[in-house]
Amino acid sequence: MSITFPVAMPMYVETIREFLPQRYPFLMVDRVLSVEPGKSIVAIKNVTVNEEFFEGHFPGMPVMPGVLMLEAMAQVSGILGFITEEKLPADGFIYLFAGVDKLRFKRRVIPGDTLTISAEIITSKQKIYKFACQVRVGDELAASAEIMVIEQNLEIAK
Repeated sequence: MSITFPVAMPMYVETIREFLPQRYPFLMVDRVLSVEPGKSIVAIKNVTVNEEFFEGHFPGMPVMPGVLMLEAMAQVSGILGFITEEKLPADGFIYLFAGVDKLRFKRRVIPGDTLTISAEIITSKQKIYKFACQVRVGDELAASAEIMVIEQNLEIAK
């Protein structure tokens, strides 16, 4: 697939895979609804009972692990970083999770929920981005955090 910038919206999973190295069962973004390079992104994740983690978290009372909501926020932030820089993993770059502040979980996420994941750039300095992120289910806040990701040149990292 050939990506051209600006990227057309909505962005479906075929294009999302060009921006993220994660694959099933760890890809936490189903669709990107909107992106404003250098500013913000909004994406969705459809939560289904078929997710492997529900077998053990928790039997009889399925709840999406909070760490996976955090991962979804980090993945959406990484996509925004790539689009802002007009780069792809295929160009030899990756965005790595570098830290989290102010992480809060406000609502259980269960099968059938659709997560709306948003990220806004707070700061960007020397290829380190800090984002204000939220996960919502409808109008309800499910999780929020400030996430940092760092751009890594894969050639230098070897």
